Amino acid sequence: MSNLQPNVLIVEDEPPLVELLSYNLEKAGFQIHIARDGEEALLAVEERKPDLILLDWMLPYVSGIEICRRIRRNPETRNVPIIILTARGEEDDRIRGLEAGADDYVVKPFSPSELVARVRAVLRRTRPAFDKDSLTYGDITMDLTTHRVSRNDEPVDLGPTEFRLLRFMMEHPGRVFSREQLLDSVWGHDTYIEPRTVDVNIRRLRKAMNLPGTTDLIQTVRSAGYALDLKEQVA
Repeated sequence: MSNLQPNVLIVEDEPPLVELLSYNLEKAGFQIHIARDGEEALLAVEERKPDLILLDWMLPYVSGIEICRRIRRNPETRNVPIIILTARGEEDDRIRGLEAGADDYVVKPFSPSELVARVRAVLRRTRPAFDKDSLTYGDITMDLTTHRVSRNDEPVDLGPTEFRLLRFMMEHPGRVFSREQLLDSVWGHDTYIEPRTVDVNIRRLRKAMNLPGTTDLIQTVRSAGYALDLKEQVA
């Protein structure tokens, strides 16, 4: 099953809380990945490029605060929204969390419905594409209700897979995704498809989108993957 819902990385080492968070977020339509300690979290952030991170303060190996700082120092991940989860409710602790780079701070115990609402609120603020009926990038417009795409006001005919691929890239403009990341996000992590399938669909998408007089917005980044970017193609 393909999944274009926001991808949430849960970084938590308590199994009952992991289960609670996963159940409620999946029920709300989010795609979930889990890391159970600090080192696993840092690796998952690099590999999966989540749309939002739920980050426990107290973790094995690397603390949540230190993870937050490292994510903010990395140019590739500094804009990923982070919500810190913690039992530390003192004002000084809240200030430390926010100063480390967190976008929100939730004290345990918390209401699952309130947490889901906070996740949606942070995404609306930091990823407005997830709360729209249409997407626009450069001269491309995508209507998410009618599934119609146009470029320079000219209609573009896309198949279902190319539509999902373009939608995902328009929701994350400028970010480079590997074949594996695109397969996971567009086709679904529980589906086995050869990575080269991505290349085939990128070629189809380019052929459909590159109307006469337009530039190629899909950039091939050598040894890295693909990005939707107005900049000139990277060699």
